[in-house]
Amino acid sequence: MEPRTAVPGCLAPSAVSPRTAAPVCLPPSRVSPRTPAPPRPPRTPAEASTGSPAASPSTGSPAGPAAGAGPEGGRESEQLMEVLRPLLVAEAAAEAHGSGCDPADLEQGVWLRLLERPSVGDLPARPAGCWAGWVRAAVRAEAKDARRRVRREVPYDAVEGGGPAHPAALGTERMTLAADEVRRVRAAVRRLPGRCPSVLSAMMSPQDPTYREIAGELGISQGSLGPVRSRCLGCLRRMLTAEVAALEPWGMER
Repeated sequence: MEPRTAVPGCLAPSAVSPRTAAPVCLPPSRVSPRTPAPPRPPRTPAEASTGSPAASPSTGSPAGPAAGAGPEGGRESEQLMEVLRPLLVAEAAAEAHGSGCDPADLEQGVWLRLLERPSVGDLPARPAGCWAGWVRAAVRAEAKDARRRVRREVPYDAVEGGGPAHPAALGTERMTLAADEVRRVRAAVRRLPGRCPSVLSAMMSPQDPTYREIAGELGISQGSLGPVRSRCLGCLRRMLTAEVAALEPWGMER
């Protein structure tokens, strides 16, 4: 019996039936030894402490939720703010004039609305001139919310003898009382004797003149203006005190 030569990549024939058993061949890939995978590079201390994935060799960006985050988002935000700022300032000033709101509060509210979005990329890309509609709608919505908050707000201090006062009513009342006090003081100044009416009227001028200007206007020396002012104020104080004391509790003069 002739010895059989072993065929590479085949199993040896069975020893029991050497004539009938045919060699069984396998594909070369099944026989060739498997190439081991390259070892994984060790993690850096920064990656070990933060737990962030390593950067991809092809793109250089980390895989996972942090992909896409970087300086591009900051540049987009800055460019968007530069585009919106002039439009927002103009719209807030126009809306605040008619609604009684502070323009700075409206601007801040619109910026907060913009920051509440998941990302700046959610806003559609459009030229600078096409942002007017979006900014106008946001400013109007913020002004509407501001007016609603003002109606709901109630001051802590209550009006004597009544319920909580409305802020607008309190402001109008203060302005009316202040105007009435100014009218009474000016009427009392006109009743003062001598140079007191002209001296005190000049000092109560909205232009706020200096002593030198008042002395030149009235034709008196600057050094004597201070003593004259003191005497006139004392006379005015006594006159107003007498008028207040003359009023009865029911507001009638005796």
